[in-house]
Amino acid sequence: EEELPDGLDESCSQEEDEDSDSDASSVAGVSSSGSVALVSRNCIECLAQPAEAQEKVLKPALVCSLFPNVPPTIYFSTRDERVEKLPWEQRKLLRWKMCTVTPNIVKQTVGRSHFRVSKKSNDWLGCWGHHMKSPSFRAIREHQKLNHFPGSFQIGRKDRLWRNLLKMQARCGKKEFNFFPQSFILPQDIKLLRKAWEEGPSRQKWIVKPPASARGIGIQVIHKWSQLPKRRPLLVQRYLHKPYLIGGKKFDLRIYVYVTCYDPLRVYLFKDGLVRFASCKYSSSMKSLSNKFVHLTNYSVNKKNTEYKSNSDETACQGHKWALKALWSYLTQKGVNSEAIWEKIKDIVIKTIIASEPYVNSLVKMYVRRPYCCHELFGFDIMLDENLKPWILEVNISPSLHSSSPLDVSIKGQMIRDLLNLAGFVLPSTDSVASRPQTRSGSTCSMGSALKEKPKPASEHFIAEKMKKAYYLTQKIPDQDFYSSVLDILTPDDVRILVETEDEYSRRGQFERVFPTHISMRYLRFFEQPRYFNILVTQWELKYYLNKHKGLELLKNWCIKGYHTGAGMDLAQ
Repeated sequence: EEELPDGLDESCSQEEDEDSDSDASSVAGVSSSGSVALVSRNCIECLAQPAEAQEKVLKPALVCSLFPNVPPTIYFSTRDERVEKLPWEQRKLLRWKMCTVTPNIVKQTVGRSHFRVSKKSNDWLGCWGHHMKSPSFRAIREHQKLNHFPGSFQIGRKDRLWRNLLKMQARCGKKEFNFFPQSFILPQDIKLLRKAWEEGPSRQKWIVKPPASARGIGIQVIHKWSQLPKRRPLLVQRYLHKPYLIGGKKFDLRIYVYVTCYDPLRVYLFKDGLVRFASCKYSSSMKSLSNKFVHLTNYSVNKKNTEYKSNSDETACQGHKWALKALWSYLTQKGVNSEAIWEKIKDIVIKTIIASEPYVNSLVKMYVRRPYCCHELFGFDIMLDENLKPWILEVNISPSLHSSSPLDVSIKGQMIRDLLNLAGFVLPSTDSVASRPQTRSGSTCSMGSALKEKPKPASEHFIAEKMKKAYYLTQKIPDQDFYSSVLDILTPDDVRILVETEDEYSRRGQFERVFPTHISMRYLRFFEQPRYFNILVTQWELKYYLNKHKGLELLKNWCIKGYHTGAGMDLAQ
């Protein structure tokens, strides 16, 4: 964390005119219309807009809520859609803060919704930038959204991820959290590693990784103690030496995981992703260990191999990069139950996010003005072993959105568009943008009455709300019979959370929500401490997942009647 930028101004430039890494290889300026103008240095052809001959569908600029008295959200379109322009008074609020790491695909998506580059440091609505030190999150205002949570490096760094999963194993049992290869962090674990090494078989392999690097940098596979690098810190991990092979080659899966909120926890998985192949056939021979094209699946490593074959067809099982959906089709044809693998992947993703939950929630409460201000896309790298068991290799907190082929553009473009719709960007009032930033307790956001963060209820309602929360948190071990009554009488705070959760779900696009669902009760025992809103949304899903319409009608009714009286709504009947 010490190496993170101190704040947004340090990590972001007003316009993209500096040298940038592979995720931001574009030139951005402001066109005559004021929208973000983009020229890609790498792949103008494959990122080109659809031919003019093809009539684009006109879409409204705002998406209405399912509920009355709740503000609409900004619509983000696909490349074959055109978004209507809002009146100037509203359109001038559409400002995006550009950073040196803002990916082209994000710039293009926000540009289509008529966002312009923010010229000032504090009048923006959205930013896709670096992670920063936790105290810097204080600078994010109530109407702004940054694509990170404070503390998410607790799973984004390989050493922290292992430590946190180890903690979960100790608390909840190894069986539930045995999906990350046994690891040792050097120098602290050197004696434990020596012991494991000596007790292991003679021809064992270990993979050595720097704890905070990416793109395959500094990774090597070793089989002798003398090959252990001297540099520290270092993560030494048992090598998955019997991977599932296709065409004799190793591969891993890049799964896109999106978290919109940590309290209540809301986790989504994008239904498509990438399958990255090693560019040489796998060999278990010790002589092959130095060949990265055999043992590493990173695209940034394998693209350097002259044998590397790209793939531009998202339905084809060819080349060294496939779409995730193409893999599922391939495995299904081979008689494999790919749906069962997907279910296992969802399970280990939820457990990994829960491992970061106590850290993130405590830092959000300390440094973030309101939950709206943060959201995060994670890139989970997963490998299947010979028995098709999924193993998490690492979690990326800034997954590459660089799009060097039509396959990348298609998958990442759709994913980012759906993600930004799911994020639920709300137009603030002109006053709140113009006003000076307030303290954490102040609220300048023009949210509709049903979504205000803290309504000002009569004190007895406020006390009743607090008492209800305290009552349901008395049970330390999740108990369905005890929790089921949480929906009998809803408080204004309950409705605010449920409205937010249902509205968000309706904008999910090709994302699948994996938490909360009707089976989420089984995960509540993994949380370090129970959270009232997790209990609430889990019970809501359990009660209404087969009859969504009934649940929505009850909430709509409450938004019309209950909120303005400040009274709870009795749903017991």
